[in-house]
Amino acid sequence: MLPDMRHVSTGLVVAIVGFFGTFPIVVQGLLAVGACPAQASAGLMASAMAMGLAAIGLSLFYRMPVSIAWSTPGAALLAVSAAPQGGFSTAIGAFMIAGVLTLAAGLVRPLGRAAAAIPANLAQAMLAGVLLPICLVPFAALPELPWFIGPIIGAWIVGALVDRLAAVPVALLMTGVLTFIMGDNSALDGVAFLTPPAWTMPTFSLTAAISIGVPLFIVTMATQNVPGVAILRSYGFTPPPSVLLSTVGAGSMLAAPFGVFSICIAAITSAMCANEDSDPDPARRYMSAVMGGVFYCLFGMCAGLLTAFAAAVPDLVFAALAGLAVLNVMAGALRAALTADHGREAAVLTIAVTASGMSIAGIGAAVWGLLAGLCFYAMLTLRARMF
Repeated sequence: MLPDMRHVSTGLVVAIVGFFGTFPIVVQGLLAVGACPAQASAGLMASAMAMGLAAIGLSLFYRMPVSIAWSTPGAALLAVSAAPQGGFSTAIGAFMIAGVLTLAAGLVRPLGRAAAAIPANLAQAMLAGVLLPICLVPFAALPELPWFIGPIIGAWIVGALVDRLAAVPVALLMTGVLTFIMGDNSALDGVAFLTPPAWTMPTFSLTAAISIGVPLFIVTMATQNVPGVAILRSYGFTPPPSVLLSTVGAGSMLAAPFGVFSICIAAITSAMCANEDSDPDPARRYMSAVMGGVFYCLFGMCAGLLTAFAAAVPDLVFAALAGLAVLNVMAGALRAALTADHGREAAVLTIAVTASGMSIAGIGAAVWGLLAGLCFYAMLTLRARMF
């Protein structure tokens, strides 16, 4: 079946939301764990290509609107992580570990059930703790660059008033205008239109695996893969979860040396492809996800231009844009973490420990926050059963 204009337009909107809405945090995350600008550019390109090709393949095979994304929460986790000893190659090894764990969750049902058994409010609390320092950057940086960051925040607010999904693209457009006026446009000189791939030989470290790989797996499973499957089911589509998990896990693992930190089952963009606006006929909606994948690949080819654009502005500007890009994710994480009465104190503890940025024995705050929350949650559950 050939796509019609409804599928093309839906796919284009999906790719704009999925790519332009969050690519700043992806670049920020890759740079934070040791990538040089060229590696970050290649990683952005490879991530877009990987999720585009996976969406095309899964949607065509199952004839269901399976949209694939990079893990925005995972990118936020990277953005607050310290570069591991050994640099980006060690981070690549941790990305591969996260992919292996996702693949195993699809193949080995007890592991998948164990990952899903982590209380959802604690997983969301860990995410909120990771996002909190990032979301504070735009406002902490405002006094230093008021004429640059102020209009970007204003544009984000105007876009959010029109449509929540328009907030970041509008802020990105304002950033482009300000960059043309006040930025270092020489950074764009000589930038190739197409972005070449870059291979990084992975190295493995137990510390990096625990600090980066395991939290990346947990936060992606809890906030992307599990909700993504649930969204598809809510629209009447029933793809086998084990195959979806195995596919995104294997894809993440194989693509990691090119800078791909994680691809996953999308929730928001899957909903955009699966609803009646995509196509009145549910049997034809998969073509919207296919077209979304095509546009992801096209956008990925131009990733070098986007990272050069990021280099044309002061570092604080791009960090502020990344913070605005995840404000909505932060709002959702806080709501999910604190809504339920049982375990609310454990969720708050998880947020506090994770947001502290503490590191013990080389293990990052996200792991310690989740462990602290799990222990306190178990105590609260035991007390509730005893009394």
